[in-house]
Amino acid sequence: MELSDADLIARVVLDDDHHAFAELVRRHQSPVRATLRSLTRGDEVRADELAQETFLRAYRSLKNFRAESQFSTWLYRIAYNAFQDELRRAKPHDALEDHEAELTQPAETERVDLQHDLAEAMKRLTDNERAAITLCYTSGLTHEEAAAALGWPLGTVKTNILTGKEKLRRYLESWQDRRAT
Repeated sequence: MELSDADLIARVVLDDDHHAFAELVRRHQSPVRATLRSLTRGDEVRADELAQETFLRAYRSLKNFRAESQFSTWLYRIAYNAFQDELRRAKPHDALEDHEAELTQPAETERVDLQHDLAEAMKRLTDNERAAITLCYTSGLTHEEAAAALGWPLGTVKTNILTGKEKLRRYLESWQDRRAT
């Protein structure tokens, strides 16, 4: 019989059961890494480092988990905070150079499929738009769960999803038009 997340959390908190925490990591690491890969614009190394930081923070703070939301929502909140902390530590001119480079990259050739185009379009969204869309559409959270994970009001999540989706539509249409000519 497989133990629930709540049972595993209790074992970690009460008995410092490292095997129970390893099982929590096994269950949740793939979606957390996928979310972080999207937030880091596909940078797998950064995403993996942030995932490690996320689970380290989760382990240290597990006794503070109040089960007011799902464990996965709590993990996404920690992951997003780790991502935001990394952004704050980054040199401002490095982030500006990265953003400028993205905006000047030429469109992909005709061979590029929609999935690649979508990944490129996601890179052009603001961090907030990308976070909201990733949590709701990639990670499968409801708008309410994403709001809890991000620490934002529900309306802010909905606004970022709406504006992000509109930008994605425009980017994908313009790329499709360029390929058609």
